[in-house]
Amino acid sequence: MTTSTQPTASNPPVTISEELGVKRMTSHHSVIKKLKQEYPTSIHGDKFWSSSYLLMDYLNDNPPKKNAKILEIGCGWGLTAIYCTKQFDAEVTGVDADPDVFPYLQAHAGLNEVHIKQMVKKFEELDVEILADYDLIIGGDICFWDQLNDVLFDLFHRAKEAGVDQAIIADPQRQPFVDLCARLDDDFSHEVWDWELPEPTPANGDILVIDFNKS
Repeated sequence: MTTSTQPTASNPPVTISEELGVKRMTSHHSVIKKLKQEYPTSIHGDKFWSSSYLLMDYLNDNPPKKNAKILEIGCGWGLTAIYCTKQFDAEVTGVDADPDVFPYLQAHAGLNEVHIKQMVKKFEELDVEILADYDLIIGGDICFWDQLNDVLFDLFHRAKEAGVDQAIIADPQRQPFVDLCARLDDDFSHEVWDWELPEPTPANGDILVIDFNKS
């Protein structure tokens, strides 16, 4: 389902889309245009990444416990965080190393009438004390550099030590992500699911699910 904020134009561009119950401003929206001028993001935070829809679809079939405390790492615009807040009454914190993504996140949180906490941190800075506050870690499209393989592997070890229940990560099968999954066998109980979402926005990739309590 899509709606437009420019209904009087002869062929208006779509400025707001609504998919999986979450409203998203497109690149044509005046707010996004303004934000891109004022907050030029780094670390690939300049757009919405489709693996978030894979993650939402997986969570729809495998919902977290009610009122779960969720940490979305590499949150970007925070659409998955918003989905979890709306659908599961979760308390979600979005984490990103780039502070300039948070105006986009807060604009979308306002559009969807939810509250998302925010935290500016690199993955390496998420220590055991921070992670101990959360039940579930989620992330989409976050393993895009080779060095992130080691960074996430170490993060998962800290999450296990902190008592986090699960981590669920979606990725379009980039090589660093594939390599990361391959090295988990000796350290974590995990599954990797081939996931496809034909509509409303086509997306496909893998879902990595780590159960820290079973490791």
